[in-house]
Amino acid sequence: MPDSNKAPNKVKFGLKNCKYAEVTFSGNTPTFGTVTDLPGAVSLSVSRVGESYEFYADDGVYFELGNNSGYDGTLELAMIPDGFRTLAFGETKDAKGVLKEGSNAVLGHFALLFEFTGDANAVRHVLYNCTATQNDVAGNTKADSVEVQTETINIKARALPGGGEVKAKTGDATDATTYDSWFSTVYRTAT
Repeated sequence: MPDSNKAPNKVKFGLKNCKYAEVTFSGNTPTFGTVTDLPGAVSLSVSRVGESYEFYADDGVYFELGNNSGYDGTLELAMIPDGFRTLAFGETKDAKGVLKEGSNAVLGHFALLFEFTGDANAVRHVLYNCTATQNDVAGNTKADSVEVQTETINIKARALPGGGEVKAKTGDATDATTYDSWFSTVYRTAT
C-alpha cells in the first residue's frame, strides 16, 4: 500500500491483478459493473494515441496543447475467459454452452484494471473506456516438451464520453482507503 513516508518506486515489474468491469452509458454518463477477475495476465503493452500541437510566436513555442486520444495495444493472457468473450467480443453462448462468433457482433465496453509491482509500492491502474478484438487463433502441436500457448487481444482505450477520463493510477501519496478499494469498484474522481 502506498505510504507518503516511503521513497517512490525506482523500478516496476510483475503485471498482476488484471480485472475488468463492464461500462454502459446513458448519454455521457458511465455506469460501471462488477469488477471481475481476468486471470492469467502475461503481458500488457499499450501506446498513447495522439499528438501535441505547438503554436509558434515571438520566435518560439508560444502555446502547446497535448491531445490524448487514448491508448492502443495488446493484452496477452493464458486464456481468455468465456465471460470476457461474451462482454468484449459480443460472442453468444447457446443452450449447449457453445460460444459463437457472429459477423455483426457488437463490441462491449469495459474498464481494464491492473497493477505493476514496484520496489516500494504496487502501482494500480485503470483504463476507463476500452473495447477489444481477438487476435488470430493459433496453436502448435505438443513435441518433446509442453510449451504453453497464450491468447492475445487488441485493446483500444478511449476517453469517457464528454471529455472524461482516459486513465488513472495510484501514486506514492494515494490514501490507504482509495488504494485498498481500487479493485472493489472502478475509481472515479469526485466531481
